[in-house]
Amino acid sequence: MVSREGPGTVPSQRPLTMPTYPSNCLQFAKTIEGTLPTLPKPTSGSLGLNILVVGAGLGGLVTAIALTQAGHKATIYEQTAVLGEVGAGIQIPSNSARILFKLGLESYLKPYVTTPESISFRRWQNGKVIGKTRLIPDFVNNFHAPYYVVHRADFHSALYQKAQDMGIQIRLGARVVDYDSALGSITLEDGTRYTGDLIVAVDGIKSVARNVILDGEKMLFRNPGFAAYRAVVDVNRMRNDPDVSWILERPGLNIWIGDSRHVMTYTIGAGKAFNMVLSHPDTSDPATWDVQTALQAMKIEFLGWDPVLTKIIGMVEKTIKWPLVSGSLLNRWTRGKLVILGDAAHAMLPYMSQGAAMAVEDGVALARSLSYMQSQEQLTEALAIFEKVRILRAGQMQEASLLNGQLWHFADGPMQEARDAAMEPEVEGLSFSHSPNQWSDPATQMWCYGYEAEREIDQAWAEWRGLRKE
Repeated sequence: MVSREGPGTVPSQRPLTMPTYPSNCLQFAKTIEGTLPTLPKPTSGSLGLNILVVGAGLGGLVTAIALTQAGHKATIYEQTAVLGEVGAGIQIPSNSARILFKLGLESYLKPYVTTPESISFRRWQNGKVIGKTRLIPDFVNNFHAPYYVVHRADFHSALYQKAQDMGIQIRLGARVVDYDSALGSITLEDGTRYTGDLIVAVDGIKSVARNVILDGEKMLFRNPGFAAYRAVVDVNRMRNDPDVSWILERPGLNIWIGDSRHVMTYTIGAGKAFNMVLSHPDTSDPATWDVQTALQAMKIEFLGWDPVLTKIIGMVEKTIKWPLVSGSLLNRWTRGKLVILGDAAHAMLPYMSQGAAMAVEDGVALARSLSYMQSQEQLTEALAIFEKVRILRAGQMQEASLLNGQLWHFADGPMQEARDAAMEPEVEGLSFSHSPNQWSDPATQMWCYGYEAEREIDQAWAEWRGLRKE
């Protein structure tokens, strides 16, 4: 809606303008048609491109689905001979779930997901709840999508099934060893070359494409000095122990936080398994890690913690240790006809549970920006606008994730006591204006979960067009 009021227009009758800052103040007006201005929308499918997507992980599959729905032909090239995902639990926060629903994935996810009612922060020593975020119904009401947890393999299976149903071709055993960003071509390990209008590399933290984007310069990784054990416990074993069975009564996330350590837990597999991520300080070389001693080392790390937690840890039969690193902020994600997304562009600590969600946002944002193209010559502009929007968003999320690594890990003392006191209102159900719990902090919540990737692209295109007219 374009404002055409004259000098005598009453201020209260002027059309509302969406604020550029994070705010829920106009949430009420979204239910009344015509009260909020809409940005110009692209003509979907106006220019169908032949796009090569490298990587069939979570980000690659979502990106291919989004591109296909936007009218492009997406072919996926995956280096592994058999598709699968390594790991256990993963969170699908509301900003990601909202996008996935729009892509038609709700019915594909339903059989696998668990919907936690809340996130509870617990004191390391005795399990006392010191912070609490209510997800149901708050997140659905405020951000129009649930907050899910799911097994990573099940999430991947849902995306893969959707891609298959859409007829997206996935070439397995296709390891890409070289990129030509000028020609838009990839070269496989066997020497075969494929060319398209655009290459989208979603090839992970060890990205080959990133080296091409950076012209051979290596991205520096920020090592915060942490590693994480990942483990799954059989819920039947927990149910048979009255000391710990209570934690399964209602679906929820529980996070024990203490000096330099924390343990994130929730059920996955539609409630059939109990997922654990145990973060701890570690600066040693991963090449020296011994799988045979990992289980005992994990238990030693959390000696003296809440007896409930240590009893659950005692039920773990095997574990895998993962290094935790964060990518440095890149100043470019594109070169010629090549663009990188996901961990290849913005690897981050898992402390905001937004790594995969950022890849989901990347995929729909790219599809949205490409939909504005009216000719092949506009590819440079479309990628530049996408890059500008997503570098800002992903960089801020990297920052938020690093900050949680500090907020959760205070040693007992003045900072820990002040943090816990600041979270008391949310535990007691009282109103509050700020919180060190970033899931609850109102401003952070709106920025994180209320973010609309497609709208940000629309806004960036509107601004670019405005600059061209000046």
